Amino acid sequence: MKVGLVLEGGAMRGMYTAGVIDVFLDNNIEIDGIVGVSAGILFGINYISKQRGRVIRYNKKYIKDKRYMGISSLIKTGNVINKDFAYYELPFKLDVFDEETFEKSKTEIFAGVTNVETGKPEFIKIYDCFKQMEVMRATSAMPFVSKIVEIDGKKYLDGGTSNSIPVDECKKMGYEKIIVVLTRPIEYRKKPTNKLITKLKYRKYPKFIECVNNRYKMYNETVEKIIDMENKKEIFVIRPSKTIKIKRIEKNPDKLQEMYDLGINDANASLKNLKEFLEN
Repeated sequence: MKVGLVLEGGAMRGMYTAGVIDVFLDNNIEIDGIVGVSAGILFGINYISKQRGRVIRYNKKYIKDKRYMGISSLIKTGNVINKDFAYYELPFKLDVFDEETFEKSKTEIFAGVTNVETGKPEFIKIYDCFKQMEVMRATSAMPFVSKIVEIDGKKYLDGGTSNSIPVDECKKMGYEKIIVVLTRPIEYRKKPTNKLITKLKYRKYPKFIECVNNRYKMYNETVEKIIDMENKKEIFVIRPSKTIKIKRIEKNPDKLQEMYDLGINDANASLKNLKEFLEN
């Protein structure tokens, strides 16, 4: 049976995902395909390159660097996450992504993006991370604090806007055993976005405005569906066992470590049940 891994986004909450995938690497949990959005893809891709510890390492090292992310980058470039540094200098030179190992792997990965003009999700298969770095940017381009990313004439923003937790998409792709890694605890539910700000920012894209305004409903409905599927043992879910107050663009390395350690601990606590789920 094909095993699929669904990864939620959440910017620096994704340190939780980084901890989980490192436990998967430590314990030889084999995944056939990854379907995710935003930070889920940025960090989850390191499972395929087998670079245990890379995510927490480079983020702690550079999180306070003004070249990486923050208000300074937003003012200067229009992107809260600096394009040149975060997506090109860092993975190409400073903490090199292992593209060779990635290409040799049989594990597929699909990055969710939101088409700004249609307001619909699209999923793009990553064959070559370096050559498709703009797809990596698009999946994680958070609305309001990122410029629209254009790929092949299409305009994209954060995949989590239109499909925050793509469980259904993973099933459609033919994955029969599905593991879902969330970055919010079970009690979390999303609240509506300010409609006026959305309308002013994206007035040229009415379908995207509708998408943003409906996101909270879609997200909350998906969470309820996941809980139901989990109770029926149709999927296996790993989620934060407690709430850690962490900003989307968190600058405190200790907070990143805390979130990562929670992912490590929760994944280790789930290992026995996870293995039983995969074997049955």
